[in-house]
Amino acid sequence: MNKKPVLVVMAAGMGSRYGGLKQMDPIGPGGELIIDFSLYDAKRAGFDTAICIIKHEIEDDFKAIMNRGAARGMNILYAYQDINDIPEGFTVPEGRVKPWGTGHAILAARDMIDSPFAVINADDYYGPGVFKTMYDYLDGLEDTDVYQYCMAGYMIENTLSENGSVARGICVKDKYDRLVKIDERTCVAWHEGLPAYSEDGGETFTKLPFGTPVSMNFFGFTPSIIKELRERFPVELENILRNNPVKGEFYIPLVTSDLVNEGKAIVRVLPAHDKWFGVTYRQDRDLVTKAMTDKKEQGIYPAVLWE
Repeated sequence: MNKKPVLVVMAAGMGSRYGGLKQMDPIGPGGELIIDFSLYDAKRAGFDTAICIIKHEIEDDFKAIMNRGAARGMNILYAYQDINDIPEGFTVPEGRVKPWGTGHAILAARDMIDSPFAVINADDYYGPGVFKTMYDYLDGLEDTDVYQYCMAGYMIENTLSENGSVARGICVKDKYDRLVKIDERTCVAWHEGLPAYSEDGGETFTKLPFGTPVSMNFFGFTPSIIKELRERFPVELENILRNNPVKGEFYIPLVTSDLVNEGKAIVRVLPAHDKWFGVTYRQDRDLVTKAMTDKKEQGIYPAVLWE
């Protein structure tokens, strides 16, 4: 393979979450969005190319953001996640407006990926350290008799919001730092001073120890994942249309966990020591803005990211 790793940025949901990119609040003191910091971190880690997966509806706004920033220093390519991009024989059900999830997002770039790649969410701040760790792991990576993948494992206490519960993929790994499974928890929050999850709407909580690794959708793959996603999407789409046709999704963490269970993939859990930031709740914005301002003042980022 011996091709440089590329970065895949899942950004098709940005407009729907914030009511359109024009209304999306900047979180940096220079008017930056979270994606600006992530792409800057990726570039200095070694990534020269980023494939941004977007929807056609946000194309003009998104490209304007890139052209004033990251496109000055990186090769920015675009793929488009389309709700109608589904296998032959399927139709979009009435009432469905959102695309089919993160696995479907990666498939939107299926014809553009021919090297190891990392994948991130556009609206999550991951910190500079893990981009370097990820790039170094992916550089020159090739599959053996099983697929060789990786993921960033964040300490759970570094990923929670002070303003409410969040969804997190709770990871179990073995003594060799290889992923055993990912348990998706939809209600994770601080409870009595410890991270905890609830399965009954917050009536009761199960506590989790500090340091528990969680997935923040920062994975590293070889192109073999495209083949697996192609084969698994029709099966999962049948399940979605049968059980949850309007909101069901095809999730990349679940596919990854399935491949591990089947013995088809080894997923190395790479330690991520930075604090994650994101705007899950509107009240989170001030905290994120302060954090980015502090990082600039500390010299972690220059006053102007892309000059």
